[in-house]
Amino acid sequence: MKIIFPPATIGIIGGGQLGKMLSQAAKRLGYRVVILDPVPECPAAGLCDEHITAEFDDPDAIAVLIKKADIITYEFENVASAPLEQAADQVTVFPLPSTLNILSHRIREKKAIQAIGIKVANFISLNTDKQLAEAVAAVGLPAVLKRVQGGYDGKGQQILRSMEDLAALSFSGAHVMEAYIPFVKEISVICARSAAGEIRSFPVAENIHQNNILHQSIVPARISESTARLATEYAERIVTGLNGVGVFGIEMFLCDDGEILINEIAPRVHNSGHYTIEACHTSQFEQHIRAICGLPLGETGLRRAVVMINIIGDKENRSARLEGIDAALRIPEVNLHLYGKKELRRGRKMGHITALADSLPLAIKRAEIAHRSLRWEDD
Repeated sequence: MKIIFPPATIGIIGGGQLGKMLSQAAKRLGYRVVILDPVPECPAAGLCDEHITAEFDDPDAIAVLIKKADIITYEFENVASAPLEQAADQVTVFPLPSTLNILSHRIREKKAIQAIGIKVANFISLNTDKQLAEAVAAVGLPAVLKRVQGGYDGKGQQILRSMEDLAALSFSGAHVMEAYIPFVKEISVICARSAAGEIRSFPVAENIHQNNILHQSIVPARISESTARLATEYAERIVTGLNGVGVFGIEMFLCDDGEILINEIAPRVHNSGHYTIEACHTSQFEQHIRAICGLPLGETGLRRAVVMINIIGDKENRSARLEGIDAALRIPEVNLHLYGKKELRRGRKMGHITALADSLPLAIKRAEIAHRSLRWEDD
Protein backbone atom coordinates (compact mmCIF):
# COMPACT_ATOMS: atom_id res chain seq x y z
CA MET A 1 0.00 0.00 0.00
CA LYS A 2 1.27 3.46 -0.84
CA ILE A 3 1.30 6.07 1.89
CA ILE A 4 -1.68 8.42 1.87
CA PHE A 5 -0.21 11.76 2.82
CA PRO A 6 -2.05 14.92 3.96
CA PRO A 7 -3.98 16.80 2.65
CA ALA A 8 -5.76 13.70 1.30
CA THR A 9 -9.39 13.19 2.28
CA ILE A 10 -10.41 10.58 4.85
CA GLY A 11 -14.04 9.45 4.73
CA ILE A 12 -15.46 8.33 8.08
CA ILE A 13 -18.72 6.42 8.29
CA GLY A 14 -20.22 7.53 11.58
CA GLY A 15 -20.09 10.92 13.22
CA GLY A 16 -20.53 10.05 16.89
CA GLN A 17 -17.94 10.68 19.57
CA LEU A 18 -15.47 8.24 18.01
CA GLY A 19 -15.89 9.89 14.63
CA LYS A 20 -15.41 13.26 16.31
CA MET A 21 -12.15 12.26 17.97
CA LEU A 22 -10.92 10.57 14.78
CA SER A 23 -11.67 13.82 12.95
CA GLN A 24 -9.72 15.82 15.51
CA ALA A 25 -6.70 13.56 15.06
CA ALA A 26 -6.95 13.60 11.27
CA LYS A 27 -7.28 17.39 11.11
CA ARG A 28 -4.29 17.86 13.39
CA LEU A 29 -2.24 15.82 10.94
CA GLY A 30 -3.48 17.94 8.05
CA TYR A 31 -6.04 15.64 6.42
CA ARG A 32 -9.44 16.65 5.08
CA VAL A 33 -12.39 14.77 6.61
CA VAL A 34 -15.78 13.86 5.15
CA ILE A 35 -18.33 12.34 7.53
CA LEU A 36 -21.31 10.19 6.58
CA ASP A 37 -23.94 10.27 9.33
CA PRO A 38 -27.75 10.65 9.32
CA VAL A 39 -27.82 13.13 12.23
CA PRO A 40 -27.33 16.74 11.08
CA GLU A 41 -25.90 17.81 14.46
CA CYS A 42 -23.85 14.70 15.21
CA PRO A 43 -20.74 15.25 17.38
CA ALA A 44 -18.35 15.26 14.39
CA ALA A 45 -20.41 17.67 12.30
CA GLY A 46 -18.61 20.80 13.51
CA LEU A 47 -15.14 19.37 12.94
CA CYS A 48 -15.28 17.80 9.50
CA ASP A 49 -14.75 19.54 6.19
CA GLU A 50 -17.94 18.08 4.78
CA HIS A 51 -20.91 16.18 6.20
CA ILE A 52 -22.99 13.84 4.06
CA THR A 53 -26.30 13.59 5.90
CA ALA A 54 -27.73 10.17 5.02
CA GLU A 55 -28.26 6.69 6.41
CA PHE A 56 -25.14 4.59 6.77
CA ASP A 57 -26.26 2.03 4.19
CA ASP A 58 -27.62 4.55 1.65
CA PRO A 59 -25.99 3.44 -1.64
CA ASP A 60 -26.23 6.90 -3.19
CA ALA A 61 -24.57 8.50 -0.17
CA ILE A 62 -21.82 5.88 -0.13
CA ALA A 63 -21.26 6.54 -3.84
CA VAL A 64 -20.79 10.23 -3.05
CA LEU A 65 -18.39 9.38 -0.21
CA ILE A 66 -16.36 7.15 -2.54
CA LYS A 67 -15.91 10.02 -4.99
CA LYS A 68 -14.83 12.45 -2.30
CA ALA A 69 -12.52 10.23 -0.19
CA ASP A 70 -9.03 8.88 -0.79
CA ILE A 71 -9.57 6.31 1.97
CA ILE A 72 -12.62 5.24 3.99
CA THR A 73 -12.85 4.03 7.59
CA TYR A 74 -15.66 3.68 10.13
CA GLU A 75 -16.31 4.35 13.81
CA PHE A 76 -18.51 1.35 14.65
CA GLU A 77 -18.83 -2.27 13.60
CA ASN A 78 -22.58 -2.37 12.96
CA VAL A 79 -22.25 -0.74 9.55
CA ALA A 80 -23.22 -3.19 6.81
CA SER A 81 -20.17 -4.82 5.23
CA ALA A 82 -21.78 -5.25 1.77
CA PRO A 83 -21.69 -1.52 0.85
CA LEU A 84 -18.10 -1.34 2.12
CA GLU A 85 -17.15 -4.32 -0.05
CA GLN A 86 -18.55 -2.44 -3.06
CA ALA A 87 -16.66 0.69 -2.00
CA ALA A 88 -13.41 -1.27 -1.65
CA ASP A 89 -13.46 -1.91 -5.40
CA GLN A 90 -12.99 1.82 -5.95
CA VAL A 91 -11.22 3.21 -2.87
CA THR A 92 -9.13 1.86 0.00
CA VAL A 93 -11.27 0.78 2.99
CA PHE A 94 -9.68 -0.04 6.36
CA PRO A 95 -10.29 -2.10 8.40
CA LEU A 96 -10.97 -4.45 5.48
CA PRO A 97 -14.65 -5.26 4.82
CA SER A 98 -13.74 -8.95 5.10
CA THR A 99 -12.44 -8.32 8.63
CA LEU A 100 -15.61 -6.39 9.51
CA ASN A 101 -17.72 -9.25 8.12
CA ILE A 102 -16.12 -11.60 10.65
CA LEU A 103 -16.19 -9.31 13.66
CA SER A 104 -19.75 -8.04 13.18
CA HIS A 105 -21.07 -11.60 13.63
CA ARG A 106 -20.44 -13.22 17.01
CA ILE A 107 -20.29 -16.81 15.75
CA ARG A 108 -17.85 -16.00 12.96
CA GLU A 109 -15.83 -13.91 15.42
CA LYS A 110 -15.52 -16.73 17.97
CA LYS A 111 -14.62 -19.32 15.37
CA ALA A 112 -11.95 -17.00 13.95
CA ILE A 113 -10.41 -16.52 17.40
CA GLN A 114 -10.39 -20.27 17.95
CA ALA A 115 -8.76 -20.80 14.55
CA ILE A 116 -5.95 -18.46 15.67
CA GLY A 117 -5.47 -20.74 18.66
CA ILE A 118 -6.83 -18.57 21.47
CA LYS A 119 -9.65 -19.53 23.83
CA VAL A 120 -13.14 -18.09 24.12
CA ALA A 121 -15.98 -19.10 26.44
CA ASN A 122 -17.83 -22.27 25.45
CA PHE A 123 -20.67 -21.35 23.10
CA ILE A 124 -23.41 -22.73 20.89
CA SER A 125 -25.54 -21.11 18.20
CA LEU A 126 -29.35 -21.25 18.20
CA ASN A 127 -32.16 -19.71 16.18
CA THR A 128 -35.29 -20.23 18.25
CA ASP A 129 -36.37 -20.52 21.87
CA LYS A 130 -37.22 -24.17 21.14
CA GLN A 131 -33.46 -24.86 21.20
CA LEU A 132 -32.86 -23.35 24.65
CA ALA A 133 -32.88 -26.62 26.58
CA GLU A 134 -30.45 -28.17 24.14
CA ALA A 135 -28.19 -25.11 24.36
CA VAL A 136 -28.20 -25.17 28.16
CA ALA A 137 -27.30 -28.86 28.09
CA ALA A 138 -24.28 -28.02 25.93
CA VAL A 139 -23.11 -24.85 27.70
CA GLY A 140 -24.50 -25.11 31.23
CA LEU A 141 -25.84 -22.44 33.57
CA PRO A 142 -25.32 -19.64 34.23
CA ALA A 143 -25.05 -18.55 30.61
CA VAL A 144 -25.30 -15.41 28.50
CA LEU A 145 -27.67 -15.23 25.56
CA LYS A 146 -26.75 -12.69 22.87
CA ARG A 147 -27.98 -11.68 19.46
CA VAL A 148 -25.47 -12.76 16.83
CA GLN A 149 -25.39 -9.30 15.25
CA GLY A 150 -25.97 -5.81 16.60
CA GLY A 151 -26.08 -4.65 20.16
CA TYR A 152 -23.49 -2.95 22.34
CA ASP A 153 -23.20 -1.89 25.97
CA GLY A 154 -25.15 -5.01 26.92
CA LYS A 155 -28.06 -4.39 24.52
CA GLY A 156 -29.51 -7.60 23.15
CA GLN A 157 -27.95 -9.68 25.95
CA GLN A 158 -29.50 -11.64 28.82
CA ILE A 159 -27.90 -13.53 31.68
CA LEU A 160 -29.65 -16.85 32.36
CA ARG A 161 -29.03 -18.12 35.87
CA SER A 162 -31.66 -20.85 36.21
CA MET A 163 -34.14 -22.89 34.18
CA GLU A 164 -36.85 -20.50 35.41
CA ASP A 165 -35.12 -17.68 33.48
CA LEU A 166 -35.59 -19.67 30.28
CA ALA A 167 -39.33 -20.14 30.76
CA ALA A 168 -40.18 -16.50 29.99
CA LEU A 169 -37.96 -16.27 26.91
CA SER A 170 -39.42 -16.09 23.42
CA PHE A 171 -37.30 -15.23 20.41
CA SER A 172 -36.36 -16.20 16.88
CA GLY A 173 -33.37 -15.33 14.77
CA ALA A 174 -29.69 -16.07 15.17
CA HIS A 175 -28.41 -16.01 18.76
CA VAL A 176 -25.40 -17.37 20.59
CA MET A 177 -25.39 -18.82 24.10
CA GLU A 178 -22.09 -18.51 25.95
CA ALA A 179 -21.00 -20.01 29.22
CA TYR A 180 -20.92 -17.30 31.90
CA ILE A 181 -17.32 -16.64 32.93
CA PRO A 182 -16.75 -15.88 36.66
CA PHE A 183 -13.86 -13.59 35.84
CA VAL A 184 -11.54 -11.82 38.26
CA LYS A 185 -11.10 -8.78 36.04
CA GLU A 186 -12.19 -7.49 32.67
CA ILE A 187 -9.24 -6.15 30.73
CA SER A 188 -8.67 -4.82 27.23
CA VAL A 189 -5.83 -4.12 24.85
CA ILE A 190 -5.90 -1.43 22.19
CA CYS A 191 -3.80 -2.76 19.32
CA ALA A 192 -2.91 -1.05 16.04
CA ARG A 193 -1.57 -2.65 12.86
CA SER A 194 -0.63 -0.92 9.63
CA ALA A 195 -1.07 -2.24 6.11
CA ALA A 196 2.68 -2.87 6.07
CA GLY A 197 2.32 -5.16 9.08
CA GLU A 198 3.81 -2.86 11.73
CA ILE A 199 2.02 -3.55 15.01
CA ARG A 200 1.94 -1.76 18.36
CA SER A 201 -0.19 -2.15 21.46
CA PHE A 202 -1.08 0.29 24.21
CA PRO A 203 -0.82 -0.65 27.90
CA VAL A 204 -3.47 -3.04 29.19
CA ALA A 205 -6.56 -1.37 30.68
CA GLU A 206 -8.53 -2.74 33.62
CA ASN A 207 -12.21 -2.09 32.98
CA ILE A 208 -15.08 -1.77 35.44
CA HIS A 209 -18.64 -1.90 34.08
CA GLN A 210 -21.91 -0.69 35.57
CA ASN A 211 -25.21 -1.83 34.04
CA ASN A 212 -23.23 -3.45 31.18
CA ILE A 213 -21.72 -0.06 30.24
CA LEU A 214 -18.05 0.74 30.71
CA HIS A 215 -17.77 2.96 33.77
CA GLN A 216 -14.05 3.17 34.46
CA SER A 217 -10.76 2.21 32.82
CA ILE A 218 -7.69 1.98 35.06
CA VAL A 219 -4.22 2.05 33.48
CA PRO A 220 -1.92 0.35 34.09
CA ALA A 221 -4.21 -2.56 34.90
CA ARG A 222 -3.68 -4.03 38.36
CA ILE A 223 -2.35 -7.33 37.01
CA SER A 224 1.02 -9.05 36.93
CA GLU A 225 3.60 -8.24 34.27
CA SER A 226 3.32 -11.78 32.91
CA THR A 227 -0.46 -11.43 32.54
CA ALA A 228 -0.03 -8.08 30.78
CA ARG A 229 2.48 -9.63 28.38
CA LEU A 230 0.14 -12.53 27.65
CA ALA A 231 -2.84 -10.21 27.03
CA THR A 232 -0.75 -8.11 24.65
CA GLU A 233 0.53 -11.22 22.86
CA TYR A 234 -3.04 -12.46 22.38
CA ALA A 235 -4.19 -9.10 21.05
CA GLU A 236 -1.38 -8.90 18.52
CA ARG A 237 -1.88 -12.50 17.38
CA ILE A 238 -5.58 -11.83 16.86
CA VAL A 239 -5.16 -8.59 14.93
CA THR A 240 -2.45 -10.14 12.74
CA GLY A 241 -4.48 -13.32 12.21
CA LEU A 242 -7.49 -11.27 11.09
CA ASN A 243 -5.31 -9.22 8.72
CA GLY A 244 -6.43 -6.18 10.66
CA VAL A 245 -5.47 -2.69 9.55
CA GLY A 246 -6.20 0.16 11.94
CA VAL A 247 -6.92 0.20 15.67
CA PHE A 248 -8.74 -2.71 17.31
CA GLY A 249 -10.12 -3.02 20.85
CA ILE A 250 -9.80 -6.55 22.24
CA GLU A 251 -11.88 -7.22 25.36
CA MET A 252 -10.79 -10.10 27.61
CA PHE A 253 -11.75 -11.96 30.79
CA LEU A 254 -9.02 -12.71 33.31
CA CYS A 255 -9.93 -15.84 35.30
CA ASP A 256 -8.84 -16.67 38.84
CA ASP A 257 -6.41 -19.32 37.58
CA GLY A 258 -4.65 -16.74 35.38
CA GLU A 259 -6.24 -17.96 32.16
CA ILE A 260 -7.33 -15.27 29.68
CA LEU A 261 -10.42 -15.73 27.49
CA ILE A 262 -11.34 -13.38 24.67
CA ASN A 263 -14.75 -11.75 25.04
CA GLU A 264 -15.19 -9.47 22.02
CA ILE A 265 -13.16 -7.67 19.37
CA ALA A 266 -14.04 -4.21 18.05
CA PRO A 267 -12.57 -3.32 14.63
CA ARG A 268 -12.28 0.33 15.59
CA VAL A 269 -11.09 2.74 18.23
CA HIS A 270 -12.54 1.77 21.58
CA ASN A 271 -14.03 3.40 24.68
CA SER A 272 -11.43 1.76 26.91
CA GLY A 273 -8.69 3.47 24.88
CA HIS A 274 -9.79 7.04 25.55
CA TYR A 275 -7.11 7.33 28.23
CA THR A 276 -4.49 7.41 25.46
CA ILE A 277 -5.40 11.00 24.52
CA GLU A 278 -3.69 12.48 27.56
CA ALA A 279 -1.65 9.57 28.91
CA CYS A 280 0.27 8.39 25.83
CA HIS A 281 2.51 10.10 23.30
CA THR A 282 0.17 8.94 20.52
CA SER A 283 -3.59 8.64 21.08
CA GLN A 284 -5.53 5.67 19.76
CA PHE A 285 -7.23 8.06 17.34
CA GLU A 286 -4.01 9.37 15.81
CA GLN A 287 -2.69 5.81 15.74
CA HIS A 288 -5.71 4.71 13.70
CA ILE A 289 -5.18 7.50 11.18
CA ARG A 290 -1.49 6.62 10.94
CA ALA A 291 -2.24 2.91 10.50
CA ILE A 292 -4.84 3.22 7.75
CA CYS A 293 -2.85 5.85 5.85
CA GLY A 294 0.39 3.87 5.94
CA LEU A 295 2.31 6.27 8.18
CA PRO A 296 4.74 4.94 10.83
CA LEU A 297 2.93 4.02 14.04
CA GLY A 298 3.52 6.22 17.06
CA GLU A 299 4.90 5.48 20.51
CA THR A 300 2.43 3.79 22.86
CA GLY A 301 4.16 3.97 26.23
CA LEU A 302 2.32 5.32 29.26
CA ARG A 303 3.42 8.75 30.49
CA ARG A 304 1.60 8.67 33.83
CA ALA A 305 -0.91 6.52 35.69
CA VAL A 306 -4.38 7.36 34.36
CA VAL A 307 -8.05 6.67 35.02
CA MET A 308 -10.92 7.29 32.59
CA ILE A 309 -14.55 7.52 33.74
CA ASN A 310 -17.49 7.81 31.36
CA ILE A 311 -20.12 10.52 31.80
CA ILE A 312 -23.46 8.77 31.24
CA GLY A 313 -26.98 10.07 30.71
CA ASP A 314 -29.26 9.41 33.69
CA LYS A 315 -32.79 9.96 32.33
CA GLU A 316 -34.71 9.52 29.09
CA ASN A 317 -35.23 12.13 26.41
CA ARG A 318 -34.63 15.39 28.16
CA SER A 319 -32.66 18.54 27.60
CA ALA A 320 -30.18 18.95 30.42
CA ARG A 321 -26.92 20.67 31.28
CA LEU A 322 -23.93 19.27 33.10
CA GLU A 323 -23.28 21.03 36.39
CA GLY A 324 -20.12 20.84 38.49
CA ILE A 325 -17.66 21.28 35.65
CA ASP A 326 -15.81 24.03 37.50
CA ALA A 327 -15.37 21.84 40.59
CA ALA A 328 -14.15 18.89 38.51
CA LEU A 329 -11.61 20.98 36.63
CA ARG A 330 -10.16 22.42 39.85
CA ILE A 331 -8.75 18.98 40.57
CA PRO A 332 -5.15 18.70 39.32
CA GLU A 333 -4.59 16.86 36.04
CA VAL A 334 -8.27 16.22 35.36
CA ASN A 335 -9.35 16.48 31.73
CA LEU A 336 -12.94 16.82 30.49
CA HIS A 337 -14.28 15.65 27.13
CA LEU A 338 -17.91 16.44 26.26
CA TYR A 339 -19.18 14.98 23.00
CA GLY A 340 -21.77 17.61 22.10
CA LYS A 341 -24.77 15.28 21.93
CA LYS A 342 -27.99 17.25 21.97
CA GLU A 343 -30.26 14.72 23.64
CA LEU A 344 -29.71 13.12 27.01
CA ARG A 345 -30.79 9.48 27.32
CA ARG A 346 -30.41 6.93 30.08
CA GLY A 347 -27.22 5.00 29.50
CA ARG A 348 -26.01 7.25 26.68
CA LYS A 349 -22.32 8.16 26.68
CA MET A 350 -22.23 11.95 26.83
CA GLY A 351 -18.55 12.47 27.59
CA HIS A 352 -15.67 11.27 29.73
CA ILE A 353 -13.05 12.50 32.15
CA THR A 354 -9.46 11.38 32.58
CA ALA A 355 -7.25 11.97 35.57
CA LEU A 356 -3.48 11.54 35.63
CA ALA A 357 -1.08 11.25 38.56
CA ASP A 358 2.31 9.91 39.60
CA SER A 359 0.61 6.97 41.31
CA LEU A 360 -2.42 4.86 40.41
CA PRO A 361 -4.20 5.35 43.75
CA LEU A 362 -3.97 9.14 43.34
CA ALA A 363 -5.21 8.96 39.74
CA ILE A 364 -8.19 6.87 40.91
CA LYS A 365 -8.94 9.32 43.72
CA ARG A 366 -8.78 12.35 41.41
CA ALA A 367 -11.01 10.73 38.80
CA GLU A 368 -13.63 9.62 41.29
CA ILE A 369 -13.79 13.01 43.05
CA ALA A 370 -14.11 14.77 39.70
CA HIS A 371 -16.82 12.36 38.55
CA ARG A 372 -18.81 12.84 41.76
CA SER A 373 -18.69 16.60 41.20
CA LEU A 374 -20.66 16.27 37.96
CA ARG A 375 -24.46 16.04 37.79
CA TRP A 376 -27.19 16.54 35.23
CA GLU A 377 -29.70 19.34 35.79
CA ASP A 378 -32.79 20.07 33.73
CA ASP A 379 -32.58 23.11 31.47
